[in-house]
Amino acid sequence: MPIRLPLSVVLAAPLLIANGEPMPRITSDSHEYCTELVGRFARLPGAAVEPARSLAADGVRLCEEGQPRAGVAKLRRAIRAAQAPP
Repeated sequence: MPIRLPLSVVLAAPLLIANGEPMPRITSDSHEYCTELVGRFARLPGAAVEPARSLAADGVRLCEEGQPRAGVAKLRRAIRAAQAPP
């Protein structure tokens, strides 16, 4: 009979380190983090093409309007789009 683990244990497994303590996961929804993501995006070769360019513009706008969580999400999508092979 297979062992059944709760879904929360399965999802948390990658966050565990060798000594069994959870690894801290740092996320930031600040204007500074938006600025950092914009810098990363600008260095990518696909930053000038659509849809990456529009996603980044939306992300910057959201960050400037005081919505850093939504802005960070858009900027992360823009980075993934800019990294995608042509």
